Amino acid sequence: MRAALAASLSLILLLDLLFPPPLPQDAPGMLVVARDGSPLRGWPDADGVWRIPVKPEQVSPLYLDALLTYEDRWFYWHPGFNPAAMLRAGWQWMTQGRIVSGGSTLSMQVARALEPVPRSMAGKLRQLLRAMQIEMRLSKREILTLYLNHAPMGGIVEGVEMASRSYLGKSSSQLSAAEAALLVVLPQAPSRLRPDRHPARAQQARDKVVQRMVDLGHWTRAEADDAMIEKVGANPPRLAWLAPLAAERLHQAARREARAGKGGNAATVVHSTLDRDMQTTLERMLADRVAQLPRFVSMAALVMDSRTMEILAYAGSADFADARRFSHVDMVRGIRSPGSTLKPFLYAMALDDGIIHSESLLADTPQSFGGYDPGNFQASFSGPVSVAEALQRSLNVPAVDLLDRVGPVRFAARLSSAGLRLCLPRDAEPNLSVILGGAGTSLEELVGAYRSLSMGGMAGVPRITSNAPVREARMMSAGSAYIIRNILETGGHPDQPFVEGDEGGVRLAWKTGTSYGFRDAWAVGVSGRYTLGVWVGRPDGTPNPGFFGANVAAPLLHQIASALPRSEELGRARPKEVSVAQICWPLGTSASGTAPEHCHAKRSAWVLNDTIPPTLPDRLRARGLLETVWIDPQSGLRSMPSCTPYAKPREVARWPALLEAWLPAAQREQLGLAGWSPDCPQQNSAASIRLTGLRSGSRLRAAPGQQQVVLTLDAVGGVGRHYWLVDGQTVAAATGPARRQSFTLNTAGQHSIAVIDSAGHYDSLQFRVDGL
Repeated sequence: MRAALAASLSLILLLDLLFPPPLPQDAPGMLVVARDGSPLRGWPDADGVWRIPVKPEQVSPLYLDALLTYEDRWFYWHPGFNPAAMLRAGWQWMTQGRIVSGGSTLSMQVARALEPVPRSMAGKLRQLLRAMQIEMRLSKREILTLYLNHAPMGGIVEGVEMASRSYLGKSSSQLSAAEAALLVVLPQAPSRLRPDRHPARAQQARDKVVQRMVDLGHWTRAEADDAMIEKVGANPPRLAWLAPLAAERLHQAARREARAGKGGNAATVVHSTLDRDMQTTLERMLADRVAQLPRFVSMAALVMDSRTMEILAYAGSADFADARRFSHVDMVRGIRSPGSTLKPFLYAMALDDGIIHSESLLADTPQSFGGYDPGNFQASFSGPVSVAEALQRSLNVPAVDLLDRVGPVRFAARLSSAGLRLCLPRDAEPNLSVILGGAGTSLEELVGAYRSLSMGGMAGVPRITSNAPVREARMMSAGSAYIIRNILETGGHPDQPFVEGDEGGVRLAWKTGTSYGFRDAWAVGVSGRYTLGVWVGRPDGTPNPGFFGANVAAPLLHQIASALPRSEELGRARPKEVSVAQICWPLGTSASGTAPEHCHAKRSAWVLNDTIPPTLPDRLRARGLLETVWIDPQSGLRSMPSCTPYAKPREVARWPALLEAWLPAAQREQLGLAGWSPDCPQQNSAASIRLTGLRSGSRLRAAPGQQQVVLTLDAVGGVGRHYWLVDGQTVAAATGPARRQSFTLNTAGQHSIAVIDSAGHYDSLQFRVDGL
C-alpha cells in the first residue's frame, strides 16, 4: 500500500516536472499617471497586453471581499478545485444540457488565463490538473496575486489595476463597493460585460454580485442600495493619452533606472506631478492655436508650481499626432537660443552689484564694443533711457553695455550656479552676445530660473515627480527679485498706481525673447503661485520671418495665465532692503543731494539698501559728468582762462557724451553750455565733427507746388561710422571721407538733425520748415 502511494506520488512529481505549468515571467507594461492617479499614458507589456501588476494588499478590501465571496468562498481551503462545486456543475450540465453555474475556482481561472483551453470536458480536466499543479508550487497569496494581475478585463486589458485605471480612472485601492462588484464580475464575460460598450448589461451583472454580498451577510442592505444607485459607464481604454511627451520622458527614465539596477524592475506605475485639469486646458489651448501656424511650426509650454517646483502642465510639442510639426521632439528640453529672456537676470545682477537702481540713466545709442555693434529689434535708438524702460522695452544696446561692465563670464557663471546652464560651442567662452541669445538653453531651465522672481531670488529645478530631489539656488537677492518683477509687471514706476494688466485681474510679470533670424519666439513669466513659459518655432531651426516673442508667444502665455486657477500671490511683500528714492538725471544721484541747477530731470526709483549709485561712467569722456566751464562775462560765450583771463568758472552737469546728441534743443540749453567765443579755439569734443550746408536757426519753405523739402548736409571730421538722426530717430549711417546725406521732410514745424561718430563726437542743428 505504501509502495503504491509512493509510486503514485513519484509519478505525480515526475509529470509535474515534465509538464510544468506556464507560470508567467512578467515583463509588465507601464502607466504614467497624473497627481490624482488618473492615467496619462501607458505602454503594454512585451505581449501587447495592458497590465499593471499589483499585490493583494494594494487592492481595495471591498474588491477582495467581493471576489472571494462571489467567485471562490473556499479558496483558502481547497487543493485547486472545489469537489462540491464541480459535482453540482456537472450534474446541471448533464440534466439540463447547459452550464447553469460554474465550478471553477480562482486557481482554475488562473490556469485558464495562463493557458487557454477549449471549453470541453477534456479542456476542463486539463484546467483542473493545471490548477492542482499551481497549488503545489505556489502559496494561496501568490495564486491570488496571479489572478489579480491576469484576469481578463476586456480587449487587451488584463488585471484589476489596469482595468480600474483604464475604465474608472483610479487605482484599484480606491474602488467603491459598486466599482469593486463591477470588476469582480467582468472576467466572467469580458467582451459581453465591458462597461464602455455594454453599460446596461454590465450594471445588471454588477447588481447580481451586490445582491449576493447581501444574501451572504457581507454587505448591509443600505450599502447595497447605495452601490446599486451608481450608474455604470466608462471610457474605452485609451491609446491617445494626455501629456504624451512628459509621459515618454518618465517612461525612459524608469527604464534607465531599471537597466542601471537602481530599483530592480522598472516601475509599473509612475506617478507624475501633472495636474490633469491644467494639462487638459493647456493641450486644448495649443490645439486651438496650432491651425494658425505654418505647417512645420511647433510649440511647447510649461507650467510649474513656484513653491514646490512641481510641474503641473507639460506640452513638449504642438500636436503629438502631427508628424509634420516634429511631434515627437520634446521642445521643453530642446536647447535653443533664448533671445532676450536672460536680460532680467543681468539687470538683477547689476542691482545686486550696486552699480544701478531702477531709474539709472542708460544710453540707447549706436555703440561699438570691441567690434561688436549691437542694434535694437526695431532698428532704431531712443537715446537716454532708464533701467526700467530698457528692460521693459528689451533694448539691446543698454543690455550689452551693462553686460560689458558686469562681465559675460561672470554673468554666465552666476546663471549656471543657479541652474540655468548656457550651451556654447566647444572651447568657447561667454561673450557679449550671450545677452542677446548667443548661447543655448531650454524652456525647462528658463522656467526654473524665472521662479526666482516670485521666490525671493531663489531659482529651482522643475520636478516632474514628487520624489525628485528639491534643488534650488540663489539667482539674485530678494530685493532685486522684487524690483525686477515690478518692472516686468508694472513698468517699475513706484510713484504710479498699479494697473491691472489682463482681463480678470491676472497679474503677470513677463518677458519675451526672439532669437537671431526669427528661429525661436519665447515668453516666460510668473503669475500667482505659478511660473510658466512658452516657446514657438521649428525644432529643426528653420527661420520663421515675422515670428517674434511679442506677437506669437506672449499672447499664448497670457491666455495660459488667465486660465490657471486663482491662487495666492507669492513674492508680493516688499523686502525691507527695497525703498523708493527721488533721483536726478543726468547724475543719477539723490534729488536731496543734487544742486537744483544740476537736476535736469527728477525721477522716482526703486533702490536697494538705501544705496543710490551715480550714472555709469562715461565711455567717451574720462572726466566725470560734473564739469567746470569758463564763461566770458562780456559776451556770455564759452572760453578758457588762457584766452580770457577774466573768464568766470561755472559748474555744469553734463550728460554722457553718447546722449547729448539726443537731447532736445531746450534741454541742451539747460546744460549751460554756451557757444564758444570766436577768440578762443574750440576744445570741446563736439568740435571734432561739424555739420555744414545749413545754419542752425534757419527757416525753410518748400518750392512752389511741392509738398516736401529736400535738404542735403555734409559732416566734416569725425572718426569711424557716422550715424544721422532726424528729430531724435536714426535714419542713416555712413562711412568714408565724404559723408553727405539728403533728407526729405514732409511736415511743417521745428526739426533737428544731428550726426554722431563712433567716438561719440557729435554736432546738431535746429531749423524750421514752413508752408507744408
